[in-house]
Amino acid sequence: MRTPVVMTLGMVLTPCGLLLNLISTLAPGWRLVKGFLNQPVDVVLYQGLWDICREQSSRERECGQPDQWSYFEAQPVLVARGLMITSLATTAVGLLLASLGVRCWQEEPQFLLAGLSGVVLFAAGLFSLIPVSWYNHFLGDREVLPAPAQPVTVEVSYSLVLGYLGSCLLLLGGFSLALSFAPWCEEHCHSCRKAPPAGPRRSSISTVYVDWPEPTLTPAIKYYSEGQHRPPPTEYGATRKPKVGFPMPQPPPKAYTNPVDVLDGEGGKAATSQGASSRSTRPCHSSLPCDSDL
Repeated sequence: MRTPVVMTLGMVLTPCGLLLNLISTLAPGWRLVKGFLNQPVDVVLYQGLWDICREQSSRERECGQPDQWSYFEAQPVLVARGLMITSLATTAVGLLLASLGVRCWQEEPQFLLAGLSGVVLFAAGLFSLIPVSWYNHFLGDREVLPAPAQPVTVEVSYSLVLGYLGSCLLLLGGFSLALSFAPWCEEHCHSCRKAPPAGPRRSSISTVYVDWPEPTLTPAIKYYSEGQHRPPPTEYGATRKPKVGFPMPQPPPKAYTNPVDVLDGEGGKAATSQGASSRSTRPCHSSLPCDSDL
């Protein structure tokens, strides 16, 4: 049996979402801070969940910068750490269940296990989407997410975008795998419908027994019904049905004339036949020649 399309789609989208969420969790790029006073114009700070990096166009990126504004103690950052790790662990469990359900090495897929893996992966997508959305909501709030005052500006960085993409892929992959419940439910419900009842069916008030009269059959059907020999329809004495309609007018018979008298011709033929018969019956004498000798 070929692997269903929903399973194939889920197995393609889910690893991609896991990879993007992993990069988003580890990379220090959730927020970009730039425009510092008394600093070169090209100095930029990248703030993530675990580290802060300083980057300048003329120098390489320097990570491990000190947290001067208590950024890591902000509630969105602490919640994002826990939920992103939970999302990664849940995604790994969901992928394991999906691999067992999709059965790359078996003849038939296990629809129940594949559908359960879809539910787990959908929950993993929600676990990663919630912190990303919450962080993005308070991105410019300097009281919730501490940052230097103006003219320093804060912007969305690449890790936040990758977190959004990874969450959406996990949601789509989990939903696609969860559609595997449909064949399992159909098979399970079909087997339940076909199962015989446990005991004899009890009659209820809604059960009505109707004794329908036997339909009247035509003689032709009765003659061949029930596998018995019965008299043909003509012996039932059924009268013929009266004809419906009106008689069509018949043309009068045509008269034919013959110039030859039919009676004269018949008389001549009769005389000829009588003369021939008299000659054939006349006795033949030895002195006269007979007709047979001519």
